[in-house]
Order: sequence, then structure tokens, then C-alpha cells
Amino acid sequence: MNPDNPVVRLCAEGMRAEADGRAADARDLFEKAWETATDDYEACVAAHYLARHQPTPEDTLHWNRECLARADNVGDDRVRGFYPSLHINLGTAYRDLGDLTKAREHFLLAATCVDDAPQGQYGDWNRFAIAEGLRSTGGLEHGPVDDLLPDLLTRLCARADLKALGLILPAYLGDLGTDTDRVRLTMALHMVHAARWLPDDDQTAIGQAIAALSMP
Repeated sequence: MNPDNPVVRLCAEGMRAEADGRAADARDLFEKAWETATDDYEACVAAHYLARHQPTPEDTLHWNRECLARADNVGDDRVRGFYPSLHINLGTAYRDLGDLTKAREHFLLAATCVDDAPQGQYGDWNRFAIAEGLRSTGGLEHGPVDDLLPDLLTRLCARADLKALGLILPAYLGDLGTDTDRVRLTMALHMVHAARWLPDDDQTAIGQAIAALSMP
């Protein structure tokens, strides 16, 4: 986004207000951004931030729907990377209102375009949010390691084994149920297992998880 754009600049000021704990100021800045918008692209940006400061779940849903509609109106590469987040926000809004069917629909849509989000921490955040949303709305089948890894991860957390957690958690939390995700998780487990720095019980648990992932 162009930092010199007046709408983007207002939203950036609003985000700084958020970080300072000035919620009312943030909302005022986002509302001003909406009023300043001159086209669908600027309105999409403003609506995205305005949705974060609404008094009711229904209002939050309204602004997230407005944001998606404006992005659809733009329909070019400027908004392509927005879509995973837009569908995550809509999925979350519907879930908060108890409509799990609609929520799941949007989390699934987010999963189809997750690779369009900028890579790095932002891309990881999108992937984690989609996976969590799918799990919470029944959009992911119970996987072969879902009965094996939670206990292992709990033990790793209790020991603050950051090295093992750093390898396993991103692949586990970002698992969207695809073959590529299964390969990514298997490789992470293989790396930890091959290093053999964990206690025997944990080595065994990782070996069992690798075997489960290898089953057709």
C-alpha cells in the first residue's frame, strides 16, 4: 500500500492509536479514513480497519462484508493479497454469531487463496488463523497425528524446548489438511527425530507421528 495515500495514512495513524491503547481515537481515525475514501480500493482498506472497532458482532460482520464487496469491485492485483485475511475476518465474524456453516465456508475460501498473502510472518499468521478456524468449525477432518502431537507439544512447552517447538509448531499449527501440509509436517518431525536430543518417550512419540503421517 502507498504510505502517501491519505486513507492509508489515516489507517496507519489509527493503528498507532490502537498500539497506544487509544481505542476511541483509533475508531475516529478509521471512520475518517472511510469518509475520505474516493474509490473502492480506499474504501476496502478503510472498511477493513473500521471493522475492528464495532460495538456488536453484527456491526463487525457488516463492515467485513463491506470490505469484501469493495475488494471484489476493485478486482485487480492491488487486492489479491487481501483475500485470505478478508475471508478469515468474515469467518471469524460468522463464528462469533454462531453461524458455523457460513464461518466454515469463508475459512475454506481463505485456504484456497492463502498463498496469495505476502510470505513471512504475515503469511504464517494467515495460515495459522485459517487452520484454527477450520478446526473450530468442522472444516478439517481429524488427522492422523491429532491424537499424538498435542501431548508431545505440551511436554516440549513445559520444558521450554524452543528448538523442537520452533521446528514442529509452524508446520502443525499451519496444517490445512493438504498433501503439501502433510509433507511439511512430516519433514519437521523427521528433522527433530533425526537429531535425537529428546528424551526416549518423546522420540517414540515423534516416531509414531511420522508413521501415522506415512499411512495412506
